[in-house]
Amino acid sequence: MRLDKILADSGFGTRSEVRKLIVRGNAVVNGKVIRDASFKVSPEDELTCFGKPVKIHEGKTYYYLLFDKPDEVLTAMEDSRLGCVGDHIEDRYKNRGVSPVGRLDYHTTGLLILTNDGELSHRLTSPSYGIPKTYMVCFEGTPLTDEDIAKAASGITLTDTDSPVRLKPCEITREGENRAKIILTEGKTHEVRRIMAHFGKEVISLRRIGIASLFLEESSVPGDLRELTSEEILLLKQAVRLD
Repeated sequence: MRLDKILADSGFGTRSEVRKLIVRGNAVVNGKVIRDASFKVSPEDELTCFGKPVKIHEGKTYYYLLFDKPDEVLTAMEDSRLGCVGDHIEDRYKNRGVSPVGRLDYHTTGLLILTNDGELSHRLTSPSYGIPKTYMVCFEGTPLTDEDIAKAASGITLTDTDSPVRLKPCEITREGENRAKIILTEGKTHEVRRIMAHFGKEVISLRRIGIASLFLEESSVPGDLRELTSEEILLLKQAVRLD
């Protein structure tokens, strides 16, 4: 298989992005830096990218999983210190290169997609596609006002770092005095928590319930894991124009 295809399938970016990282010398086959994107690699070869081992499979089969991430679980396939997503995934998936699409904070629960389809993973996380992500948040503080909601809808500027950060508009819907639904189309670090802090609220719990048109079932509980249906996979691909 071509080196650029293997790396793209493994989630290192689009084919064009992968070709650039290969030219820069970030791909190593059997201990030798390879700068030719068309270089042929076989399952017997040892391949690393940015120092990370890459599994090579001929006739690649794609897997698409939905995981309801529990609290205090790191969004990683391996970690020597903390419990992580990989602890909940069967070896038959891990051995085929499945990894999380994007990330959820350590204390955020809910919908996490895992796949070995590198192109879909890249597009779902790329800001250029503006994929909506839906969260339910419980907070302490006074209820959100109409003014708060209107400001969020026009895009607020966060001033909690050295440089102000202008956020894309987001949609907030009150679900009770201290509960709200928030829909984002970008993924700044701790964005929901920072938005709530901007309005003087402290997040008590945060749960992602949707990505694009894919939503957790009401009966879903943290720790649940299942394969996506063919219809759900198609909807995700349509959302990022891969249909």
